[in-house]
Amino acid sequence: MKLTIDTTGKTFTVTKGVEEKKDQNDRQKFDRITKEPLWTVQVMALDETGGEMINVTLAGNAMPKINVGQTVVPVELEAMPWATNGRNGVAYRAKSLNAQAAGKAA
Repeated sequence: MKLTIDTTGKTFTVTKGVEEKKDQNDRQKFDRITKEPLWTVQVMALDETGGEMINVTLAGNAMPKINVGQTVVPVELEAMPWATNGRNGVAYRAKSLNAQAAGKAA
């Protein structure tokens, strides 16, 4: 089950550089449908209730060009709850993370 996240009033700041999303054998993962390589970016989501660190997965043939400290705007951000072997969490995926213009609020 995928849940689309309303990003209105939230600020997203890149806190860790782009990395290849790896499988258990340390190989880069690929999207099951598009076959594009998957990337992961750690961001801090901040709103009036506080901040939370999340890892956002992106698909694309080229590594996304975003930098640590940069404010970004997620496009079509989705949350997907998961549970495996007694563990659970939420996976986040976006179509893209677009750089926000300097001095412009989200």
